[in-house]
Amino acid sequence: MKVSLVAIVGIFLLWLCGLFVVQPFIISSDSMQPALKSGDRILVNRTAYWSARIARGDLIVFEGQNSFSAESGSFVKRVIGIGGDRIACCTEAGHLSINGAAVTENSYLYPGDLPSEVPFDALVPDGKLWVMGDHRSESADSRSHLGDPGGGFVLESKVVGQARFVIWPPTRWQPLDSYSFKELN
Repeated sequence: MKVSLVAIVGIFLLWLCGLFVVQPFIISSDSMQPALKSGDRILVNRTAYWSARIARGDLIVFEGQNSFSAESGSFVKRVIGIGGDRIACCTEAGHLSINGAAVTENSYLYPGDLPSEVPFDALVPDGKLWVMGDHRSESADSRSHLGDPGGGFVLESKVVGQARFVIWPPTRWQPLDSYSFKELN
């Protein structure tokens, strides 16, 4: 009796933890390579933005319905722009620019990919985000949805949490770090 009560309480606590603290997600595309590969399982910190603001460079999971998709579904992308930012591509040197400053993305951009194959210039409204995949040539992201009703932006309220760790397969166990755009500091 005592063992089954402990097991029930343990299962309940795990369920609560998954509901409010961390949540697993399965990566279903290669749009976030090299950081994430199709088939990776990640843990998302659902509490990350309870006391902190979403920042440029964060890897986020967000609900894509009415932003990226008519149907329900979650997406993982990197935050490139926050409310008030002007995001454009590309500078004469071929770089992405944020608020007029060219940024270097070599540490996370998929090797051989350009910052964007399509030129764009977007002003991010307050309360919204501009997100892009790290494997730009394989990613349907804010650039792909510029003409859609949401303008390619993701509502901050649609963010589920911050991607923090690859948990599967074991050969890919690794923390997922945010990137700081030093050019903007």
